[in-house]
Amino acid sequence: MRLVVLDAHTLNPGDLSWAPLEALVACDIYERTRLSEVVARCAKADLILSNKTVVNRDHIAALPSLRYIGVLATGYNNIDTGAAGERRIPVCNIPAYGTDSVAQMTFALLLELANRVGHHASTVGQGKWSQCPDFSYTDFPLIELAGLQFGIVGFGRIGQAVAHLALAFGMNVLVSTPRTPVSLQPGITLTSLETLLEQSDVVSLHCPLTDQTRAIINHDRLARMKPSAFLLNTSRGPLVDELALKEALETGRLAGAALDVLSMEPPCASHPLLEVRNCLITPHIAWATTAARARLLRTAIENVAAFLVGKPQNVVNGVAG
Repeated sequence: MRLVVLDAHTLNPGDLSWAPLEALVACDIYERTRLSEVVARCAKADLILSNKTVVNRDHIAALPSLRYIGVLATGYNNIDTGAAGERRIPVCNIPAYGTDSVAQMTFALLLELANRVGHHASTVGQGKWSQCPDFSYTDFPLIELAGLQFGIVGFGRIGQAVAHLALAFGMNVLVSTPRTPVSLQPGITLTSLETLLEQSDVVSLHCPLTDQTRAIINHDRLARMKPSAFLLNTSRGPLVDELALKEALETGRLAGAALDVLSMEPPCASHPLLEVRNCLITPHIAWATTAARARLLRTAIENVAAFLVGKPQNVVNGVAG
């Protein structure tokens, strides 16, 4: 039995160990795999692990030995789960490994918008403070978060962790979710998406990418937001209509945005948001703390071990094995 890891580098650039996986099954581990290389590299594979490399219907049809697909992430939109299901191939993901890390990054982005720590530290390094006639200077309005409305779109594990942090900062939390929570702690109010957009000072996206949520933040919904509001996205890039966001930011319809994800990753050099002054972009790193990556790898190995004994776990396409 043979396992192929298609894109190992982002999960494990060298600080983690593949040894526990290699103890379970013979492995071919590739740092990166082009779309055109998937079939050749997996020709003899019984099991595939992929983080973001696409495994589509044509790939699956061309791999007669394939019995298992593991996703090295929570999201699995890069896998044709339907085609896998037709072959009775379970697709297994990694739930909940990065909850605290993504929540932490959400507030790192918000705090940068509110306090511009990175900008001011950079200008001090460039000599601006040394040349300043006053003891202090600010290049942006600095914003206190306490008392502001924090809107959360999607209320799974990450959304709930973000709500907990928002409450700790003294913010009031509004939540829009298709699933009614069993209970809500004081300070959290369930509302419609439209009301959330209209009332929130910060809107943070924590929903999965589906046909229903693609471009959930579009021109019309951006127009509902306060001109003083911030938009945060640490979920999936295509949740946001990026051209509409660029227009909103450049025309002053929105005060700022901070995005850890884009619709194309990596973005092309001409991506419309890269040069927008009040848009902060980080390279999809919310998931990538050492602790979160270690949990991810451990769960991926546990998923493989469970499959090998005929009890697949964390299955997302309904195939029991």
